Amino acid sequence: MAAMNFVFVGLNGSVAALDRSTGTLIWTTKLKGSDFVNIMQAEDELFAAAKGEIYCLDPATGQIRWKNPLKGMGLGLVCIAMPGSQGNQAAAMKHKREQEAAAEAGAAAAAGA
Repeated sequence: MAAMNFVFVGLNGSVAALDRSTGTLIWTTKLKGSDFVNIMQAEDELFAAAKGEIYCLDPATGQIRWKNPLKGMGLGLVCIAMPGSQGNQAAAMKHKREQEAAAEAGAAAAAGA
């Protein structure tokens, strides 16, 4: 089953993959701790952060590809972002809409002049 058909959930120090159409549990991977897990998918990589550590998982299997304990940075919540992530895409779309609205306003002002 392709990982693009999965929904990923981070909770209680674990990441789980569910079948998008049935909700069936496909795999679970235990990370560090038993707390909040932040997750982000980017193409064929699934990133997860828990208890101050970041992991790269295989989205199809849940296998840990690598992890970094982020030594000396603390154990708080970790926020994940990268080029092309949804946050950056949303900002780019907002900027594009603002540019289009300004262009339309300029064209309307020129037509009315």
